[in-house]
Amino acid sequence: MAGQAARYLYLARHGEASPDESPLTENGRRQAVLLGERLRHSPLSRIHHGPLPRAEQTARLIGEQLDGVPLRSSEAAGDYIPYVPRREELPAEAADAMLAHLAGFPAEERERGPRLAGEALVRFTGPVDGDEPRHELIVTHNFLVGWLVRAALDAPRWRWMGLDQGNAALTVIRYAPGRPASVPFSNDMGHLPAELRWTGFPPELRAVGA
Repeated sequence: MAGQAARYLYLARHGEASPDESPLTENGRRQAVLLGERLRHSPLSRIHHGPLPRAEQTARLIGEQLDGVPLRSSEAAGDYIPYVPRREELPAEAADAMLAHLAGFPAEERERGPRLAGEALVRFTGPVDGDEPRHELIVTHNFLVGWLVRAALDAPRWRWMGLDQGNAALTVIRYAPGRPASVPFSNDMGHLPAELRWTGFPPELRAVGA
């Protein structure tokens, strides 16, 4: 009977995008290339990316820095609301603001999101069959990174909110057989020079992280 091996799931938010969130900015392209250079010696076997242009372009630029790692588009790696909480699940003092924030997203994104979030958990998480560890990268969006980190830490489902990621920051989750999932590092921007860090955050948070 085949055994199981560890999965190392690398997660990256796309590079900085233009105001209409379609192509990457020049900064976003530089971020993607630098992330690819950081991952050059990682044993990645595949790169998954969401279907939107900013994720696809980031994945392609990362892949150009690597040696023959295939790219695969996946709707489950896309941009969507992974879970819409009920009011009673949320901290009372923050519930109104959090629900109002979610209500600002298109209904279609809120309705299809939970299905895709469930698919992402099935497809991308947990140990893998066989004897060889698997290393794979998902180039995605802020919400999905938060959702997968939340799940790895067994936090409440609403807690994907507040787990924010910088553009081209790197998070890694390790799924080892017989052990709880672990997060060796999260939102790591060490591959980016100071002027390319903390994009994707409001100014007050950039100041905290400077």
